[in-house]
Amino acid sequence: MIYHPFPPLYDENSKILILGSFPSVKSREQMFFYGHPQNRFWKVLGGVFHENVPQTIEEKRIFLLSHRIALWDVIASCEIEGSSDSTIRNVVPNDLLPIMQSADIKQIFVNGKTAEKYYIKYTQPTTTRNCICLPSTSPANAAWSLEKLVETWKTILSYLT
Repeated sequence: MIYHPFPPLYDENSKILILGSFPSVKSREQMFFYGHPQNRFWKVLGGVFHENVPQTIEEKRIFLLSHRIALWDVIASCEIEGSSDSTIRNVVPNDLLPIMQSADIKQIFVNGKTAEKYYIKYTQPTTTRNCICLPSTSPANAAWSLEKLVETWKTILSYLT
């Protein structure tokens, strides 16, 4: 069993919550979200907001909070081989209630189909909130170009006003 090693990122001003499935090996090593250089998450958000891609963990924190974005993962612990979502077993979900009680979250988004599957199965019954599934920023989602991802992810903007 592997446990999620770092806390969610949010504050009382967060308006949207983006959920991944479970952190990759690289993210677990760095103790922060989307740490693998091939994951396009940070490039996509940079494109959505027409800003430079944040590089350091501190820059990423400031970027997210300044845009009122909360970030967390659906899964608190699981069995997983490496970083492969397809090997996830014995899921224990994260508790989203502290985020939902602290911030006025307008919409929950999930980064890819795996996060959506586990959100609907384990978390939605508790939150009673629907999620919007955005295409995964993972390099495994090679069918989606960076430009196409940015265009689709722009839907988050309508919940941040």
